[in-house]
Amino acid sequence: MDATKFIEALEELEAAKGISKESIIAALEEALHKALEKQISEGYRNDGDIRVKITADPAEIDMCYVRKVVEEVEDDYLEISVEDANKGLKKAKYAVGDEFVVKTSTDDMVRLTALTAKSVLRQKLAEAEKMSLYELYKDKIGEMITGIVEKCDDRGAVVNIGRSSLYLTRRDLIGEEMLQAGTPVRLYVSDVTGAEAGKAPMVRVSRADAGFLKRLFEEEVREIYDGTVIIKSIAREAGVRSKLAVYSNDPNVDSVGCCIGVNGSAIQKIIAQLGNGKEKEKIDIIQYSPNDALFIIDALRPAQVLRIGVEVGEDGKKSAVAIVPDGQLSLAIGRKGANVRVASKLTDTHIDIKEESMSDEVTMELKTIEAIQEEEKIRIQKEKYEKYLSQVKSQRQEATKTEAGVEKAKPQQIVDEPEEVKPVAKPVEQPKVVEPVVEEKVEEKPVVKPTVVKTTTTLDALEASLEKESKKESFKATQKTSKRPRKIEEDEVAHEEIKPEDTTPKMAIYTDEELAEIAKEEEEYYEDDYEDSDEDIDYDEFDEYYDDDDK
Repeated sequence: MDATKFIEALEELEAAKGISKESIIAALEEALHKALEKQISEGYRNDGDIRVKITADPAEIDMCYVRKVVEEVEDDYLEISVEDANKGLKKAKYAVGDEFVVKTSTDDMVRLTALTAKSVLRQKLAEAEKMSLYELYKDKIGEMITGIVEKCDDRGAVVNIGRSSLYLTRRDLIGEEMLQAGTPVRLYVSDVTGAEAGKAPMVRVSRADAGFLKRLFEEEVREIYDGTVIIKSIAREAGVRSKLAVYSNDPNVDSVGCCIGVNGSAIQKIIAQLGNGKEKEKIDIIQYSPNDALFIIDALRPAQVLRIGVEVGEDGKKSAVAIVPDGQLSLAIGRKGANVRVASKLTDTHIDIKEESMSDEVTMELKTIEAIQEEEKIRIQKEKYEKYLSQVKSQRQEATKTEAGVEKAKPQQIVDEPEEVKPVAKPVEQPKVVEPVVEEKVEEKPVVKPTVVKTTTTLDALEASLEKESKKESFKATQKTSKRPRKIEEDEVAHEEIKPEDTTPKMAIYTDEELAEIAKEEEEYYEDDYEDSDEDIDYDEFDEYYDDDDK
């Protein structure tokens, strides 16, 4: 065997199929084993001891057929006698219990055996390829992949996804769409099965699955992608009609408006990707509601529901009866019953639709839309109140935890020399929690020391000097005006608010000796001034002058 060509063939298979060399060699060994076994037993037995060993470096294929050496042969397919084993040998080589090995090669195989080996090898390579595909796509369930269309007809389409080709049945396509060969197409990985219960691994893709539509909305609507708007439920009949129930976590975001887009831009982009059939798939986007009755009413649009009744059976399944106006029964059911079927899938409820004229036949309790809306309003108010109570409760719990943490974090009084606590034999009572007493700090006010002024002037001399000064001031006032000023009443005097005396200590400007000297000089000055000016004045003359003016 040419080792170079053998290794090149292994590498080419590994690159094309994504299968490791070890897997290819194992498949080839099994194929040669079955082919050799078929050739030796002529297709009648498969319990022979056939051994096949293939190595890549160096490139060798060892094939042999082994029989056990015995004295008496009971099964010539599995056993050989000692005489026959040593026949033709100069010296006996085999003894009882030894293995008699008959080597062979691929050149010894007949054409039929070679075809068997080829068929088995192809089968094993296909299984290995599927296992490789399983390992590649087992973590991509629910995701979108892109493939190239190889062939499409009325029965289905073959799409190449890289290392392998997948077959899509007509049920996996959208309506009556026809894919063009060589064009890219998007697929939804609906399921990937392993080798459970002896089944071969398989990757299942589809374009008609409801998950395909959900992924398209996630790509086109930003609010769905970031989680602001949630798709609560989805139901689909590919190529005919689909319904989505959406819900917004943010009360300020319109979930239905986000999915439709400005002037229907978002929904038009999605519809354009739903096949190339003659009739485009219709998509209804409704607001999700936890109230079953309101949810069913919205799900049956575009039909108008007048009254509705909902019941839950013993098995947990829900059923509902909806009353629509006369003439809207066909609209509520939809084309070929698609509208009511999709609505039932969306709400997980068996829905029976009747016209208003047939409402008397209904035994279920029916409610009007106004009554249901009023119940929903009460439910929302109750839910808000319970939410408020839970918030208050959580806030109180947090406040309690915070207070407990503050109590633990209060500083304890530090004692310079703590006394040793001796163990007491008596039973200890539960200690009472005593909050540490916080001593208030009293600000110490500065002590005001009285300022003592020493002077040598006597009290009589000081009174005399003050009297002289007052007389002098009154004389100066008479020199400025010829009329005696009128008497000012007490209530005309603006009394200033007496401010408390500032008792803060201030630094003395003069020393005691300087103050004594200043007082002595003032006394001498005022005595001289009084003797020179005021001593010869006749005050009675001035009084008469003022008296004349008053007359």
